[in-house]
Amino acid sequence: MDEALIRSLTPGVLTVLVRRGADFAAAEDAVQDALVEAVRGWPDDPPRDPKGWLVTVAWRRFLDAARADTARRRREDRVEEEPAPGPAPGVDDTLQLYFLCAHPSLTPSSAVALTLRAVGGLTTRQIARAYLVPEATMAQRISRAKRTVSGVRFDRPGDVATVLRVLYLVFNEGYSGDVDLAAEAIRLTRQLAASVDHPEVAGLLALMLLHHARRAARTAPDGSLVPLAEQDRGRWDTVSIAEGVRILQAALARDRLGEFQAQAAIAALHADAPTAGETDWVQIVEWYDELARLTDNPVVRLNRAVAVGEADGPRAGLAQLAALDDTLPRHTAVAAYLHERDGDLDTAARLYAEAAHKAPDLAERDHLVRQAARLNSRHRQRR
Repeated sequence: MDEALIRSLTPGVLTVLVRRGADFAAAEDAVQDALVEAVRGWPDDPPRDPKGWLVTVAWRRFLDAARADTARRRREDRVEEEPAPGPAPGVDDTLQLYFLCAHPSLTPSSAVALTLRAVGGLTTRQIARAYLVPEATMAQRISRAKRTVSGVRFDRPGDVATVLRVLYLVFNEGYSGDVDLAAEAIRLTRQLAASVDHPEVAGLLALMLLHHARRAARTAPDGSLVPLAEQDRGRWDTVSIAEGVRILQAALARDRLGEFQAQAAIAALHADAPTAGETDWVQIVEWYDELARLTDNPVVRLNRAVAVGEADGPRAGLAQLAALDDTLPRHTAVAAYLHERDGDLDTAARLYAEAAHKAPDLAERDHLVRQAARLNSRHRQRR
C-alpha cells in the first residue's frame, strides 16, 4: 500500500461526500470504511483510478449507513442520486476542507484537532500525545467538533481569519510533531494567498517560510534542540528567507498591519542577522510592542521580555518578566535564561530544572535538563 497516496487522496474523497450531502461525521466514517477495504483489496487488485474507487466505495458505505439509520429516513431520497462509477475530478479540495474544519463555531483547539484527524490523517492517539491529554479526552473533543460541523455545507465556510489560525496551528504541529505537516501547511497557504487578496494571508505565508527556512539547523544529529543563537546559519535556507522577506515587504507596504505580519517581521530580523550577536534587538522590541498592541497576548509579552533582556540587559528583561503571570507556559525557562545572563547561575540552574518538569514535550524537557546540568557542573568546578 502507498501510504503517501492514501494520505493525499483522503481529503478530496471526504470533500466529495460532503458536497453530495453527507454530514461530516458520517462522511468521515464512510471514508474510513473505504480505506479499510482498500487495505484489504488493493495489494492484489489495485484500481486504475484510486480516488474514483474510494469515492464510489465510500459513497456506498454512507448510503448503507443512511438506510440502516431510521432516525435519518430523509436521506433515503438520496439513494437514487448515486452517480455512475467513473473517474473522479482531479481537483484539490483540501483547502475547502480546511474552511469546513475551521468553522467559527469551533474553538481553535477543536478546529486544529479536527483538521489533524480529518485532513492530516493523524490518529487520535497521535493528536492526544501532541496535546498532552488522554486519548479518550481527545476522542471526545474530536467527536464534539464533528457533531458541530455535521450540518455545515461548503456554501457556509469558516472565515479567512479562522482558516489562517488553523493553518498556523497545523504548521506548528507539523514543525514540532512526529508527522510532518509543515510543508503541507505552506502549500495550502500558498493556495490561499493566490485566491484571496488579504495582507494577513501573505503575512502568514512569509512567517511560515521564514520559520521553515531554519528547520535544518534546529536540531543536532542526536535530535536535541539547538537554540536560535547557537544554530549554524549556514544551514538556513536562504532561498526561502529571500522569498519570505519579499512577500512580507509587499504585505507591509499595504499598511494594514496584522499579527502574522508582525510575527514575520520579527522572524525576518532574526534571519537578516549574520550572527546572533548582530541581531537588531531594539527593532525586535518595537515589533513586539506592535504585536502586543494587536493581540494583547501574554505570551507575546513573555517573548518581549526576552527581547528587552537582549536589548537593554537581563535586569531590564527580568523587570518586564516580574509583571507577568508566572504560570504562563515557558515563564520559568525565560526566567532561568535571564538569570543566567545576569550572572546568577545558582538561581538559573534551579529554574532550568523546574522548567524541565513543566516542558510541553520531550525535546524541550531534555534541552532544559541539559542547561541545568551545565550550570550545576560549572558550580561544582568553581568549588
